[in-house]
Amino acid sequence: MCADKKLPKTIEDIEVVVHETDFLIIGAGNAGCFAAIEAKRKNPDLKVTLLEKAHIDRSGCLAAGMDAINTYLKKGKTIEDFIKWSRSQAGGLLREDLAIKVAENLNKPVEEWEEWGLPIKKDEDTEEYANRGKWDITIQGESMKPIIAEKVREYGCEVLNRVVATNYLTKDGRVVGAMGFGVRNGKMYVVKAKATCIATGGAAGLYKPYTNDGSGSHHQLWYCPFNTGAGYAMGIRAGAEMTTFEMRWCATRTKDFNGPIDTISVGYGTPMINAKGEKILQKRYADMGGDAAPRFIRANAPMEEWMEGRGPCFVDTREMSDEDIKQMKTDYLNERPSYVLFLAARGQDLKKEPIEIYGNDPYIVGGHTASGYWLNSEDWSTTIPGLFACGDVAGGVPNKFVGGCAAEGLLAARGAVEYIAKLEDDIEIDESQIEAEKERVYAPLFRMINEGEGIKPKEMEERMQRLMDEYAGGVHQFFRMSEEQLQYALKHIKILQDQVKYLVANDLHELMSAHEVIDRLDVAEVLIYHLMYRKETRWPGWQTRTDYPEKNDQEFDCFVNSRKNPETGKIEVFTREYKQIVPGDRLKPN
Repeated sequence: MCADKKLPKTIEDIEVVVHETDFLIIGAGNAGCFAAIEAKRKNPDLKVTLLEKAHIDRSGCLAAGMDAINTYLKKGKTIEDFIKWSRSQAGGLLREDLAIKVAENLNKPVEEWEEWGLPIKKDEDTEEYANRGKWDITIQGESMKPIIAEKVREYGCEVLNRVVATNYLTKDGRVVGAMGFGVRNGKMYVVKAKATCIATGGAAGLYKPYTNDGSGSHHQLWYCPFNTGAGYAMGIRAGAEMTTFEMRWCATRTKDFNGPIDTISVGYGTPMINAKGEKILQKRYADMGGDAAPRFIRANAPMEEWMEGRGPCFVDTREMSDEDIKQMKTDYLNERPSYVLFLAARGQDLKKEPIEIYGNDPYIVGGHTASGYWLNSEDWSTTIPGLFACGDVAGGVPNKFVGGCAAEGLLAARGAVEYIAKLEDDIEIDESQIEAEKERVYAPLFRMINEGEGIKPKEMEERMQRLMDEYAGGVHQFFRMSEEQLQYALKHIKILQDQVKYLVANDLHELMSAHEVIDRLDVAEVLIYHLMYRKETRWPGWQTRTDYPEKNDQEFDCFVNSRKNPETGKIEVFTREYKQIVPGDRLKPN
């Protein structure tokens, strides 16, 4: 039974809080914050509201900080260079029209961050930003999120913290705001807006992590576990066009902890080795560029070694100097501080014992791959009028990372401000839409109160994660899948979607968890359709089809897109043509 006396006991007890704003941004992470700031710069008279599930000071992927900005146009680099590199890293697929505009705006938010207080390391001789790779610069980014959150407040934006967005408000096929509920007070929030921007990040937790061993590591993930695909799911349910979900992000991480390895391998030039001491990339992938091979090759290489009996694999720290090891641990304090404690607890001497690495569970994350909403390159609008997208939830631009997500915040805000300026009609809402969403959102809570039993969110989530892991190319299957396995996964995901009507929640936190698993199931369904449609292997490891092991440029050198038909409820999958702007061979590493 529901123990909290403050919780509503009936649908009539739910207080509905109505907000009106000009520009609503759902998600107050990196991209959302830059969108809010840019909107106020473009029109200081606009009322800008951010809706955030957590608290803006420490929310999103940057909550604990970062040790590098992975995309920055350094001196001597051009936009053309960036496009050629990015498309080679993405197996030839990216929206060049979008990527060019991101590149044009890439440096501005990074340099502004520094002006606002973000420490960025400089080269002692040139005073240029310190390099950490071809496109990376090194930062001390532990405080980067509080810095930008404070800037949002300085610009006078309204922030609704600890409110979970659940669905868009729509009117005549146009998005006019969003609905959600407070995770602390249980109130229903209705935010009416002239324009809405989704910036909720990607989707973690679709697959079972290899660390999910019953020892309390339920969400021991690399990607932010609170990014549950809500933005994708809201768009899917509203009929927005999505793109390239099948380009999953499956990275190599430090084993047993899921810490990033670029800090070591890119930052300090340590090679990946197998159990025989062989340098993996140089020995087996020299024809694809060795250490400069595409990201999906580098990410998958250790797993291939395991498959062929040459595991475990490591990043070889034994040649690092004592000073470099000390500095590397300092770098981790800016992004994954608990990893330093993990190493200390093991008593591991990195001069004698290298760091073991392994693959992680797949994620759908548009800042690394091209997964997300299909966008208009003129204004960053989605296929639904009134709705814009930026950051990890936006599709088409792989390898944009932190800097590119921030740049998209600027671009989406500019598009939304122009859209608002052209509007003439007032916001009118069908009240029955709000009542229907209220019934849907609070159903797990009242089901527990009235019936006292049902399926807990964690139980359903674990079932979903096992299905995805075992039949849709999870880490325990070395990211491999076939048509029959995907069909099996789809059949049982649909069964789980039907069983959502049995979900129960004992409190507001469980109610949030219930909607997170509902959103993940909607994303998982679309993902499986995408994986089935692309009958080739374009990104080994990210998308390995055992029944179609080769790349098929003749049929699939294109974008795979989808849309949920609002009338039939069916997922419709189709393709869109690649439009090349920058000259050069798209399908070979640059």
